[in-house]
Order: sequence, then structure tokens, then C-alpha cells
Amino acid sequence: MLKFSVQHKDSNSKARVGSFITAHGIVDTPIFMPVGTQGTVKAITQRVLENEINAEIVLSNTYHLYLRPGTRILEEAGGLHKFMSWNRPILTDSGGFQIFSLSDLRKLKPDGVEFSSHLDGSKHLFTPEKVIQIQRSIGSDIMMPLDECTPFPCDYEYAKKSKELTSNWAMKNKEAFYSSLPLFGFDQYLFGIIQGSVFKDLRESSAKDLINIGFDGYAIGGLAVGEPIKTMYEMINFTTDFMPEDKPRYLMGVGRPENILEAISQGIDMFDCVMPTRNARNAYLFTSRGIVSMRNAAYKDDYTPLDPDCSCYTCSNFTRSYLRHLFNAKEILALELATIHNLTFYLNLVREARKRIIDGTFIEWKNKFSKVISINVQSTLEE
Repeated sequence: MLKFSVQHKDSNSKARVGSFITAHGIVDTPIFMPVGTQGTVKAITQRVLENEINAEIVLSNTYHLYLRPGTRILEEAGGLHKFMSWNRPILTDSGGFQIFSLSDLRKLKPDGVEFSSHLDGSKHLFTPEKVIQIQRSIGSDIMMPLDECTPFPCDYEYAKKSKELTSNWAMKNKEAFYSSLPLFGFDQYLFGIIQGSVFKDLRESSAKDLINIGFDGYAIGGLAVGEPIKTMYEMINFTTDFMPEDKPRYLMGVGRPENILEAISQGIDMFDCVMPTRNARNAYLFTSRGIVSMRNAAYKDDYTPLDPDCSCYTCSNFTRSYLRHLFNAKEILALELATIHNLTFYLNLVREARKRIIDGTFIEWKNKFSKVISINVQSTLEE
């Protein structure tokens, strides 16, 4: 049983501060998990992640690691922690989303999903039992079960069948989890994933199905897939009312800074998204004053720090002019410096949220921050 405790609740929202304990360290919530899909967070070293950015947990992906390097290599290496030289917790997604988003040829079956590899076209079958087996080989601290992520839009009947399939697979995931043992001598934990698209009754039913099965934590999946932001917020706020108070709550694949803060106010504890790292590699950097498009000619002669309110390595040592030069010259250093800053921004964001929840100023701070971000996003789009 994952040891999770809620230490403080906001009096003006559902926001909360907590922590959970794994064999590789304590994770304080709310938390953002940098995405290291293939056993690496792109454009940054593990040393910097751990010692400078202080990432408490990272996310990797079962689908990708199964295809490459494969379970044999991971087991022989002693698990993903040793393979990638990462000493802190790892959460692995089941790969369900990647199967449905990357594989052109896929076939749903009652016992799993058959798909073609996006790498070489080879055929594979993921069952709930196999997904657990793969994550045993990976040695992640937190596993996610096989589920179907419904597309948006989808009709009610499709969403209902998908929810039922996910619930059936969840039971099989749980059985496989308890009938197998960790390979590397430390405890692993299993979360459940709530589905149901944008239909409230299906979200409620999915949550109740999973709670009856019993998991170490609960995730909301199937959002941020094209639905309106207002609808996403409505689904999050509705669903968290059915999620246990004494378990971590994880919103999968979300998102923008203002999305994260709104979801925290609705009771979410954990987040992941490729946005900070992907945007960094494309010269879009998050700052306390809004988003900066680093290739913009306006920064050619700007010798000020990227973000005067940030103390990361990038902001402490380099100017906007230099960063723009690196991107325009297509220097690899641009990707590293931008990634350091964006991940620092995201992790500082959730740490500040934690402080604000404790001191009682969270909602006021959230609203002010979100307003600044939304204004500057629009101005960036208009550049």
C-alpha cells in the first residue's frame, strides 16, 4: 500500500498539499513529472534534473521501452533506474495512449489490443497481464494499467463500451499485479485510470468501478485530447468528487501552467506533460511575465535575463540575445538551456502552489498568475 498523506487543505478550493513515499524517495504534492518517454528527458542530463532542477519524479513509457531497448536489456541492466542512472522515483504510463495515437493498425480485443509498431511495423499484443509484466521488467515505482483513451469527439455508446473495457482490463491488471513479484527488490505500486470521455455518468461509474477494485492511486485519463478547456475543467472538478481523499490523484497529460493551477484548485495532486520540454526545443519559453518566442527579432539586442524572477542556470548566466543567437544558429546548447529553464519554471510553479495552499493565498495567486499568462499567450500568438 502506497503511503500517502494529506498535510494541508485550502479553505477556498479543493487544493491540497500532501506527500507519498516510494523506495526511491519522497514525493511532495502537488507535483509535476518531467516526461522521459524513452528513459531520458530530452535535451537534459539526469545530473541536472536531480541536482539543479530537483525533479522529484519522472515519467517514462511502457510502450516505447518495450519496443526499444526491450525487456531483456532492462532486466539485465537491473531495471530502468540503473539503466538510466536515475536515483529517484519513476512512474510509467501503460502505453495505451501511444498504441492508439502512434499505431495505424490496431485491433481491440476483450483480452487486450493488437497493434503494429510505429518503428518497424511488427505485430504485438498488449494484454493487461503483459503490461504489468513489462513494468515489472522496467522496475518503475508506480505502474499504470492498460486502458483505452477515447478520442474526442466520440459518441456516448462508444465511450460507454470503452469505459467498460477499461474497467474489465483494470481488474485483470490488478490480478496480474498481485500474482507477480517485483524483480528488483523494492515495492512497486499500481494506479487506476478513470475514463468516460466527457460524460459525467460514465466518469462517475468508472471511478466507482476502480475504487471497488482498489488501487494505490487514481488517475483521470482521456482529457486534453481536443475537448474545450471549459469542458475539461468541468470533467476534472466533477470527477475528483468521486476520488478517494486518502489516495494520490493524477491528471494525465495536462498541460499548460494555467491548466495545472486550475486542476490543483480542483483537487489534483500529480501532473505530466511534454509541453515544457517540447516547447523548449521549439524556442517557446515560459516566464513569470508570459511566454517568450525566443526566435523573435525583438530579442536580438536584449541583454537582460530570460526571466528576472528565475534563478535557474539559464537565467543566471545568459541573456535573451544569446539564447536567440543559439536558436537561430541551430546550436544544440539552445535546447539544453531552454529545457533547463522550462522545467525549472514548471517545478517552481507547483512548489509555489504548495506554499500558497499552506499560507492561504492560493486562489488569489492562481487567478492573478493565470491572467498574466493568458494575456501574454495571446500577444505571443499575434507576434
